[in-house]
Amino acid sequence: MQNTVETMKSLTFGTELEYTGITRPVAAKAIQSVIGGTIAHRPDLGYDTWQIKSPDGRIWKAISDGSLGAGGGCEVVTPILRWEDMETLQEVVRSLRKAGAKATSDTSQHIHIGAQSFNPTQIANFAKIFYKQEELILKSLGTWEHRLGHYAKRTDRGFIERLNATRQITNESLNKAWFGYLELTPSHYESHRYRDLNLNNIWRTGTIEVRAANGSTHAGEIKANIILCLAIAAKALTAKSTSSKNRREYDTRSAKYDMRVFLVCGLGLNGDEFKNTRQHLLKRLPGCAAWKNAEQAA
Repeated sequence: MQNTVETMKSLTFGTELEYTGITRPVAAKAIQSVIGGTIAHRPDLGYDTWQIKSPDGRIWKAISDGSLGAGGGCEVVTPILRWEDMETLQEVVRSLRKAGAKATSDTSQHIHIGAQSFNPTQIANFAKIFYKQEELILKSLGTWEHRLGHYAKRTDRGFIERLNATRQITNESLNKAWFGYLELTPSHYESHRYRDLNLNNIWRTGTIEVRAANGSTHAGEIKANIILCLAIAAKALTAKSTSSKNRREYDTRSAKYDMRVFLVCGLGLNGDEFKNTRQHLLKRLPGCAAWKNAEQAA
């Protein structure tokens, strides 16, 4: 699994963090207090954009989001990040919380994984891994049911069936499986994007997007959610083959154990380095992490 962890740490990612209780200019100042650089108000870019340009030239944004009510709340959009930027991201989250940011049931975290190094088969691998463990992942992340009904709907079974029926995975065949027809230039708000796993951005921005995580002001949770997605991506890149068959059913008697096995044995997130990650991803699940049958733990 060492190669999987090394692969995970080589990937690029970005995240969008939705908050209420904080204005865009206040959020911009909170971000600047961590990364330095300069702030510019750019309403000409739409979404009442506030840009924070760091000394290395990367641009963070604080923008409005219509899903957060009439005032638009505040959505923080990171630039492209790498593993070594994780601590900076966590400090930004802490700074936003201190400045008044709130994560209500209306907020979410979207995670983007850079897919430039993925071929179509590896993107399909990601989808199959995610689908096979989907219910466990959603319960682990605590995804609000109302979000699953609108902004982060479960994976379309028809997509998986079309994917499994495709003999040779190419960019075009993957696209047809995802949309149900060929759509190589989807618009920004094309409706297929509203899934817990969104592949629209493969053909827009070159990223795989996971929309399942709830909003959070806890830096450790934000990091754990990203690591989960990075680890699935690394598994998709390194796996010789994947299957969506024998989809794991969610079982309250063994959920915590099942997720621990997936994290440690499936994704290689073992050892002290990922102890906090495992804690965050297991804390919402019932059962015992050490025993599949809770009665065995008694």
